[in-house]
Amino acid sequence: MNTQAALIPRQLHVGLIGAGIGRSLTPAMHMREGEHCGLSYRYDLIDLDARGLSVSDLPALVDEAEAQGFAGLNITHPCKQAAVALMDELSPDAQTLRSINTVVFQGNRRIGHNTDWWGFAESFRRGLAGVSLDHVVQLGAGGAGVAVAHAVAGMGAGSIEIFDLDPLRAKALVDQLQPAHSTCTFSVGHDLAAALDAAYGLVHATPTGMAAHPGLPLDAQLLSDRLWVAEIVYFPIETELVTVARKTGCRVLDGGGMAVFQAVKAFELFTGIRPTAERMMHNFNSLRSTI
Repeated sequence: MNTQAALIPRQLHVGLIGAGIGRSLTPAMHMREGEHCGLSYRYDLIDLDARGLSVSDLPALVDEAEAQGFAGLNITHPCKQAAVALMDELSPDAQTLRSINTVVFQGNRRIGHNTDWWGFAESFRRGLAGVSLDHVVQLGAGGAGVAVAHAVAGMGAGSIEIFDLDPLRAKALVDQLQPAHSTCTFSVGHDLAAALDAAYGLVHATPTGMAAHPGLPLDAQLLSDRLWVAEIVYFPIETELVTVARKTGCRVLDGGGMAVFQAVKAFELFTGIRPTAERMMHNFNSLRSTI
């Protein structure tokens, strides 16, 4: 065991709070890596739907986890933005994004982090290397959408046009991220067909396509083979968008890489140990092949 691991308690208890997460692969992925690192690693699912709860119950759930001695929590849809107000401290990226997916309980303090943006960027660099980022269209301006837009801008995008069912939420994303990215122009989209006609790529960051929210987030006829398409939904890994985009001839990035790489960073925050990303990816792929 390395010297870092020797300083870490062998027993570690973390959890995931979100809605419709009963079949999430995250617990098994974390626990397998924990076992490889010599930890007794327990990862609980705290499913709002299964418990008949809502986002309004989040403060009590975080309090309960802290009182039970959890090392930390992962936070997913629909709680990523609501969790920010419950923190004592935010990492620099979480401050910019005003959205968190990882909570570390450190002493008597709650520290909020966002590993979504890094997970997306790392997956994108590996899976869509060399594509143009001159003009990108993004669907979705929620917590995950903010993180992904931050990542795309950070990778050198020239402009990002944001579409959301709630135009005010799209404008809020633009107003939030523009000051942090002087070399990228953010705008609120109004005509999706025209936007895609001028774009090089499409990022999908809404819940549409999840097992609990099946469907396509846009008219399939709007896709063309000159676009690359990046999906963030990973359960199922083969969303309708991924399937249709591949059939259209687009270069496609599924949501699996983001799921793994955000977990890689979260695992390190929880444990102080840098995990093996390739092993976590292998475990993720083997786990999803069984469902």
